[in-house]
Amino acid sequence: MKVKVGVVQATPVFFDINKTIDKIDAIVVDCAKKGCQFLLFPESFIPGYPRKFTFGASIGLRTDAGRDLYKTYWQNSLQIPGPELSRLEQIARENGVYLAIGVTERDALNGSLYCTLVYISPTDGYMGKHQKIKPTGVERLVWAEGTGKDSLRTFDTAIGRIGGLICWENYMPLARMRIYQQAPQLYLAPTADARPSWPATLQHIACEGRCYVLGCNQFFTRSDYPEAYQQFLEDDETILSRGGSAIVSPQGEFIAGPLWDEEGVLIADLDLDEVLKSKLDFDVIGHYSRPDLFVFNAGAV
Repeated sequence: MKVKVGVVQATPVFFDINKTIDKIDAIVVDCAKKGCQFLLFPESFIPGYPRKFTFGASIGLRTDAGRDLYKTYWQNSLQIPGPELSRLEQIARENGVYLAIGVTERDALNGSLYCTLVYISPTDGYMGKHQKIKPTGVERLVWAEGTGKDSLRTFDTAIGRIGGLICWENYMPLARMRIYQQAPQLYLAPTADARPSWPATLQHIACEGRCYVLGCNQFFTRSDYPEAYQQFLEDDETILSRGGSAIVSPQGEFIAGPLWDEEGVLIADLDLDEVLKSKLDFDVIGHYSRPDLFVFNAGAV
């Protein structure tokens, strides 16, 4: 089976959930006209990855201004379920495209935020989500640890089995193995990591998991921050995130990208039979595993 996928390297309308969804709508419409059946958007595309923000916090100190900023961030984050999610479902349905979108998710009950990857079907609507189980470094100030229950999973769809992890979760071997054990054909790796070394991570996952890997990042410049937030940046900073999005084959070869220093959509036709063929000489959960020596309890959570 062949499937046409797109990896969206774009800039959100920072801290504005409705205008960012407007941009998602325009991108999906354009890519649907080009035949895309699936689109991946970056980590925290809604409402934007808050790079360099401190939220007025240091050890033993929080400020009123930082709390106000957190409130703004929370108000522009995605609630599940909620009207903004319903709109995303409508966009997927009207264009016949599967969507996986990195969002900051707000919990209306407890007030916490989570870094989340939302999965949406054009026929069935919201399928489920993956919450980041371990935010990195100071991300933990604003993102709670996600639950693994019903989150570390793949989704069987008409265009193949889809699943993945967010950013540096992909450096957690047991988290990767949890996804591998469900035999993903499209492994998603949205990120905020724009280092030159990140594409090698995508290649490693492809070779290890013997699956297509879709890596996705935002492109972000100083001018994309509203004036009120530019105080958090150094005077000489211009490009805040170079991107580096890519699509990698089950043999670890770049099919598209890496894309640097600009917005764009990487589009590729993928043959899912290549996933099966690549397992002739390596299958991490099959003939190249040693369950008699290594025990992994996939049902632990």
